[in-house]
Amino acid sequence: MTQLFTPIDLDGLTVRNRLWVSPMCQYSSQDGLPNDWHHVHLAQFASGGSGLVIAEATAVVPEGRITPGDTGLWNDAQRDAWRPIVAAIHARGAAAGIQLAHAGRKASTWRPFDEERGSVPEDRGGWQTVAPSAIAFDGFAEPVALDAAGIDALVDAFAAAAARADAAGFDLLEVHAAHGYLLHQFLSPLSNERTDEYGGSLENRARLLLRVVEAVREAAPGRVLAVRFSATDWADGGWNVDETATVAGWVGDRGARLIDISTGGLVAHQRITTGPNYQVPFAATVRERTGLRVTAVGEIVDGPQAEAILADGLADAVMVGREWLRDPHFALRAAHELGDPAVAALTPPQYERARRHG
Repeated sequence: MTQLFTPIDLDGLTVRNRLWVSPMCQYSSQDGLPNDWHHVHLAQFASGGSGLVIAEATAVVPEGRITPGDTGLWNDAQRDAWRPIVAAIHARGAAAGIQLAHAGRKASTWRPFDEERGSVPEDRGGWQTVAPSAIAFDGFAEPVALDAAGIDALVDAFAAAAARADAAGFDLLEVHAAHGYLLHQFLSPLSNERTDEYGGSLENRARLLLRVVEAVREAAPGRVLAVRFSATDWADGGWNVDETATVAGWVGDRGARLIDISTGGLVAHQRITTGPNYQVPFAATVRERTGLRVTAVGEIVDGPQAEAILADGLADAVMVGREWLRDPHFALRAAHELGDPAVAALTPPQYERARRHG
């Protein structure tokens, strides 16, 4: 067998392979409720052979949504709506994860496929955004800096959402501290100019994330805990891979068992050089320095490429986004490309004729 299709144990959770679906926002919800679109969208990847399917960035409070179309876990109706989706993923052999998030100053925006751009006005369904400091993302409305009470309430909201995710049956809970959203905004000196215990030193800038990780761990002790980081802001004076590795070690000490490495998203003036595997070196650095399980993501499009990342010891699993959208049976294709016998077990019996005669 290849490494890509070797099972992996995560804190007692056995995942059938290491080719996973990265969380991808669909902007297709009403009142935070997942619906038939989310059900089909996510279940198809399990049918397609993924080991782990992670649902999109899901807001812990209404004001934490990137857009009014984002999913949520701030009430029990949303918890109940997620349950059949989780069951569908499990029925098709994959593990189910969800990304718990708050968009901070990047909340209350139009959906990518809307005609409008920027922040949604309050009189059209938008809301006042919050952040560590009253610094707007370019082109968006100015946020309000969170006070101590607001920070405490936010930690409680992550814990409550984690408890609902647990009750819905998700196997893995990922705390979203990447892509320029609220927890990332606290981590980076480019967006955090606070002078209290949540600003200044690395320890202070990481304080909120560490509190959230501890709260999520306590609220859902039987689930695998992951954290997604942007390993660099791709901007001078910003968050970097050295700080990422340090804080990844700290969240590991607090119960995180998987570190999901991406990059960017904090500032509009970022300068990113993209290409195949462009984010993989950041994952490799964090893996080497922490000893934690790490995933890599970014322009990974076929089986041999994904297998090489694992065979070279650069990551423990591979997250893929756009290629799953192009081919919801990406894992079946990758196993076929690699000649891995796992393709037989992964192929639903309804699709067996394609495997035997393809």
